[in-house]
Amino acid sequence: MSASDPPTVTLPASPPKSRARTAQVKETRYLTPEMIRVVLDGPDLVGLPLGNYTDAYLKLVFPPADAPYRTAAEFSEMREALAARHRPALRTYTIRGYDEGRAELTMDVVYHGDEGLAGPWAAAARPGDEVIFLGPGGGYLPDPDADWHLLIGDESALPAISTAVERMPAGVVANVFVEVASAAEEPPLASAADLSATWVHRDEVGGARGDALVGAVREARLPDGRVHAFLHGEADMVKRLRHHLRFERGISREMLSVSGYWRAGRDDERWRAEKASWKSEVEADEQRHAQGAR
Repeated sequence: MSASDPPTVTLPASPPKSRARTAQVKETRYLTPEMIRVVLDGPDLVGLPLGNYTDAYLKLVFPPADAPYRTAAEFSEMREALAARHRPALRTYTIRGYDEGRAELTMDVVYHGDEGLAGPWAAAARPGDEVIFLGPGGGYLPDPDADWHLLIGDESALPAISTAVERMPAGVVANVFVEVASAAEEPPLASAADLSATWVHRDEVGGARGDALVGAVREARLPDGRVHAFLHGEADMVKRLRHHLRFERGISREMLSVSGYWRAGRDDERWRAEKASWKSEVEADEQRHAQGAR
């Protein structure tokens, strides 16, 4: 269900397209106790401009109960003039698979009971339910010229990591580090690559979220050579490991794909409001080290 192998890695990050579309739920199933696979279909899924990204994503649109729109067309027409109380919540999910011929799209949604919006929606979704979405967007593609690949994340990054390693051909070296709640949350990672996977079980190790993953990466013996690294997930974990990869492992900026997908203790709306400040903190860290190297 993945796109064909990409010819190049020099692709700019692309924001979600402004057009709203509609898809229908075809089926859902649990991959693990806390991960639900949702398969969508419908004519609006034909011809999605995914490009070659392995972290291609959609933004699901969740209108408030009293919103004056219920379809993608109505939302697009009213979007710019909506009162604040009628604006939807947006939740971003990686496209795990896409079959244009069947007009089907697959995504995996983390589920923590009644917490959040998308998890409960996925758990309650039934065939025929409609959902509005924006996108696609994306920005990461494994560099075919890298000597090896490093992919790090938590559950939120696992779909993108899984897609990336599936796309890697035989002979490619990939080291993966993923933090999940327990061994029950480890899905199989299918890849023809020479793959080494380190799973960190948060509930067994204890401590703050991300601590065990940071420790595992810091202590790891990693291959030599030019690495292309993917580091996505909880924002504070990402910031700590970005510092480690940049200034202790010496990975160049251009060979790092970094994003704080979410932040512990914040909903998506609050995190989006804080993300510019987080990026400024990351850049300040970069500048401090640049000045110290002079």
